[in-house]
Amino acid sequence: MGKLGKKARKFAKKNLQSVLKRRRKIKSMIKRKASKREGRGHPEDEERDTREQPKERNFEDQDILDIPLEDVFGRDGIDEDEDDSDSDGYLSEESDGCAEGDQNGTCLEDNKSMTALSAQSNDIYSELAKKKSRLEKLKRKDPEFSKFLDNYEKSLDQFRDDEVYSGDDTSNDGMEEVEEDTSKPRKIKLLTMPTIDAWCQQVIEKQSVPALTSLLNAYQAASHCRTESSHFSRVASIYEIPNGECFARILFFMLREGNKIFRGLLGIPCSSCKKETILDLRSTQKWKNLKPLIKSFLRSTLFILGEITDSGILDFALKQLRDAIIFFAAFPSLLHRLMKVSIHLWATGKGSLSSQSFLIIRVVASTFGSDWFDTCLIKMYKTFIAHSKFIEPGLRKHMEYLRNSIVELCSLDVHKSSGKALVSIKHLAKILQLALRTKKKEALKKVFSWQYTNCVHLWVTFTSENSSDYDLQALLFIIVQIINGMAGLFLGPRYLPLRIKCIQWLNTLSHSSGIFIPVASFALDILEYRVGKVGGKRAKDFKFLSSVKLPKYWLKSQDFQEQCVFSSIELLCVHFDQWCHHISFPELATAPLIRLRKFCGTTTAETFNRSVKRFIDQVEQNIDFVRKKRDEVAFSPKDDQAVETFLQLERSNANISYRQYYRNVIQKAVSHGLLMNESSMEKKKLPKERRQLQNRTDVAIMDGELENGDGGKVGKKRKT
Repeated sequence: MGKLGKKARKFAKKNLQSVLKRRRKIKSMIKRKASKREGRGHPEDEERDTREQPKERNFEDQDILDIPLEDVFGRDGIDEDEDDSDSDGYLSEESDGCAEGDQNGTCLEDNKSMTALSAQSNDIYSELAKKKSRLEKLKRKDPEFSKFLDNYEKSLDQFRDDEVYSGDDTSNDGMEEVEEDTSKPRKIKLLTMPTIDAWCQQVIEKQSVPALTSLLNAYQAASHCRTESSHFSRVASIYEIPNGECFARILFFMLREGNKIFRGLLGIPCSSCKKETILDLRSTQKWKNLKPLIKSFLRSTLFILGEITDSGILDFALKQLRDAIIFFAAFPSLLHRLMKVSIHLWATGKGSLSSQSFLIIRVVASTFGSDWFDTCLIKMYKTFIAHSKFIEPGLRKHMEYLRNSIVELCSLDVHKSSGKALVSIKHLAKILQLALRTKKKEALKKVFSWQYTNCVHLWVTFTSENSSDYDLQALLFIIVQIINGMAGLFLGPRYLPLRIKCIQWLNTLSHSSGIFIPVASFALDILEYRVGKVGGKRAKDFKFLSSVKLPKYWLKSQDFQEQCVFSSIELLCVHFDQWCHHISFPELATAPLIRLRKFCGTTTAETFNRSVKRFIDQVEQNIDFVRKKRDEVAFSPKDDQAVETFLQLERSNANISYRQYYRNVIQKAVSHGLLMNESSMEKKKLPKERRQLQNRTDVAIMDGELENGDGGKVGKKRKT
């Protein structure tokens, strides 16, 4: 077609519809651009905004990755640097005759004035110490102020030197007095067993405060006898522990009798465990006289917990300190130190020591109010995540105990704990969304880590423990989405351990909540992992449960093939066991059976073929059983109440064929090391109180010791 002439082009522009349509489109685009420019005020704003949007997203993504999992809650509200030094050093004693074990009992009245004076001096010293600690905090926060103080101190020292050498008589006299005070020799008293026994007898029989003061000084010397910090600048006399017999006598007497002695002097019954009992006594003269003694006892005991490494002494000290926990209500800074030591021993100790430490934490969380509950939960969570970076095969049981301990603590106040759990889970969800969206190496590495995995496992356990008694649907929904995302993010055969963990978590949540969660497709996908030839060689020993990723050499071994087939059968068996008596079980099992028959037709291994066919036969028998029972009912599928009660009696019958097969599969899975923990499946059938007691008992049995601690659940249940 030739080129149009001038007149033809002019006619087309005026009359053809396509041209008119194009003109209208161009005009609308021009108007749209003009309106945007008017709204922004500058023609370059649009381009600048488009350039800044990806940068803002990058900054937000980097912030998500930079926040460690253990710091998601931020800093807790308790001031760690709060000073508690109003009773540093030894307590002031009266004459040597009373301190040496005089049994006349006549020096009790004189000691009251001495105690009052010592209390007054301790108050003055505490105020000075608090001011000094505030000054140190200010110096750390403001470096310029710290430099100013350093320059001022240098100029002040120079000024003092000038005064010293100026020939001023008054200044020289003052300096001489200071030198004489600081050069006084310390009087060291050598303790003996008769002296210690005499003090103990006076305290037990006559409640002698002077003898108790001497014992507390000796107790403090015993607690510091192996450290360089036993030399206090404020001490005029100290005790020397000559041998281990005296050390043990002082230590065990004060630990065993300290709580009873102070309760007797204050008139507090042994059954009272409320912090209000101590808080009400703070205004009385009796408390003011005994406050330095009580604080000295608590500080020395805390020092023992932080310095001594003998597990027997630590275990005994924690048991006795748990009875004296209410005295910490008057000393928040000491209570903070107690929590720090207890959480450290809970995480690093073994057997009974870890159990005793957790009982201390549990008593503090349930006794000292909601603020301390938050502090205990956050510190335990941070410690647990910090110890979850690397999981050794021998520490798997201990990590399980730590996880169950946190869940037990959360069960004391499920409402507050669910709020903390939601914050942590949302942070986990953001990290997973970033990994799914960007596929960045940093994000993938953070998701595929022991810390992330253990954090998800922790909140799965918490939700499954309490979902039947409380409304935790929000947590359940987010956790299921996170687990599904993890299972879909890592699809390769090397991620088989992580995929098995994800399916087990989904089975656990489904079983505890009673909500159907589809896991059959995830379990059947494991059967498609075929890397090596069927019937390959055996691989080297490998701890399957203590890893989240398989080594490459393991993929071509016969162990990997067995792991895939038997894990798939075991996971499907657990999933079907929950719904084997449901009215819709035939429809639930239809699609999985089709894929299992297809697998039997393609595999050449007789062992795998036999195991899968047996599973198919058991499922088909159960399908026939449910169909026969379903044909006999007269209600419609819309009758929800009748559907829920379908085969109610048969659900509790363990002699049904499929249930017996299920038990055999689980036992074989445990023997082959395919299950994470067989005991956890049995504990789910127990009441919550018995499960919590069993968790602590299992850890004690591993160390050859038994711990009898009470577990419990506090809080209102959801109305049904």
